Amino acid sequence: MTLPPSSDVRGFLPDNEGHHLYQLALEGAALGPLLEIGSYCGRSTLWLGDAARQHQTVVFALDHHRGSEEHQPGEMFHDTSLIDDAGLVDTLHEFRRNIRQAALDEHVIALVGSTQQAGQHWLGIDFGLVFIDGGHSLDAALTDWRYFGQRVKPGGFLVIHDVFPDPTKGGQAPYTVWRMAIASGLYEQHSQCESLRALRRIA
Repeated sequence: MTLPPSSDVRGFLPDNEGHHLYQLALEGAALGPLLEIGSYCGRSTLWLGDAARQHQTVVFALDHHRGSEEHQPGEMFHDTSLIDDAGLVDTLHEFRRNIRQAALDEHVIALVGSTQQAGQHWLGIDFGLVFIDGGHSLDAALTDWRYFGQRVKPGGFLVIHDVFPDPTKGGQAPYTVWRMAIASGLYEQHSQCESLRALRRIA
């Protein structure tokens, strides 16, 4: 794959953050499969999927594909072209098309559902990297952390997007999860690129 992803792939991960995620994923994929929480149309999945391909592993891309709070009608990031026949946000078709066009079908496993649905039935796989970029409400972010925030192999990475310590620059839910991860004693701070922060599992 030619990085960065094609500019016509919708998403909210800038190229510099994408490159940083990609480098982390290359290292994490050497330890095991990757997990992405919040795929939207697949822009970040392409970075992760290419890293998984290089290590002959997979990325599990978890998303209900009905959009986060900010994607709903009347909200800041609502996109009318992503509305289905029932009048609901539906990003799955575009996600699948972008993965197919990048020739990553063999390395991306789409999980269509909520974090809680998947987490309640997960069968014990831990990951080389977990990337949390789902809903940014406090409830959604805490659910991501509770079910998957500790499912990282030693030496692997927990990566959180949109971490803004200053509340005037962004929502506080991802920052809250980042602080909880540090307080858990399981992680050490590793690196940062803009609002993308990475922690390495130490225990």
